[in-house]
Amino acid sequence: MVQIGYTMMTEQAGPRDLVEHVVGAEEVGFDFSVISDHYFPWLRAQGHSSYAWSVLGAAAQATSRIPLMTYVTCPILRYHPAIVAQKAATVQLLSEGRFRLGLGAGENLNEHVVGGGWPPVDVRHEMLEEAVRIIRALFEGGHVTHHGQHYDVESARLWDLPEQAPPIGIAVSGNQSCELAGQLADLVIATEPKAGLLEAFDRHGGSGKPRVGQLPVCYDPDRDTAVKRAHSQFRWFGLGWKVNAELPHPDSFEAATQFVTEDDVASSIPCGDDPEAFVEAVRPYAEAGFGEVALVQIGGDAQREFLDWSGKTLLPALRKAFG
Repeated sequence: MVQIGYTMMTEQAGPRDLVEHVVGAEEVGFDFSVISDHYFPWLRAQGHSSYAWSVLGAAAQATSRIPLMTYVTCPILRYHPAIVAQKAATVQLLSEGRFRLGLGAGENLNEHVVGGGWPPVDVRHEMLEEAVRIIRALFEGGHVTHHGQHYDVESARLWDLPEQAPPIGIAVSGNQSCELAGQLADLVIATEPKAGLLEAFDRHGGSGKPRVGQLPVCYDPDRDTAVKRAHSQFRWFGLGWKVNAELPHPDSFEAATQFVTEDDVASSIPCGDDPEAFVEAVRPYAEAGFGEVALVQIGGDAQREFLDWSGKTLLPALRKAFG
């Protein structure tokens, strides 16, 4: 069985709309939800990037059933890990235990805003490991003092702790991150349906833990409209995370994707209103071993129509295929 999730994409809708959308996702029957945590959109055409943690607080109050999750928060530069722990504990309390903390090594696009340069990937993974250990220590209660290679924490304590700490997920894209996730995470997060990532996660201690994937889709009754929208707002997706993590600005993504065509996008993102095309796009995740797949409907103005269609057509088709 594959659970199907809904993505609050902060880069393509304002905060009030994001909350309205996740309420709609709960109403039509999505199994869980995730939210991106960005300071910049990938491309100017997306046009937004509100503060994910404020949206999460509002979403926790506006919904009652649907699980919430960051997909993902970077706790290494823009946020200190002690502050991430406090935010996550608070959302877990507000949502009454429905929150999972998804973490990753981040992208230059968002983290450069605080200055200090963008570390190489090996250093970012060192920082992520240290950050996760600090967050877990704070979740355990009591005062935490830590003087490490990258972070200092001086007698910190979370005064409002949930009975159950938020499960921690770690995003993976290669062997190094899979090793880190296998050792330290409660679940693994990926944006590509690569069985090799899950196998590496298992080798390092991840066997039996949940696996969450993410898939961009673009619903519209007119397929050509869907393709154009996907190309306008999501053509960056095919660059891969080794590139996406390094570029510093939406204009950099504009330049890097200037030769990506609509046909290129349509070949990798299901577009239109044929539910079977969406089912076939989810299938590689199911076959790779993902138990959860969060869909990203491309286009902030296209969410209500997508949610209505999902409730009537898409979710029944996906559950028939993977239920």
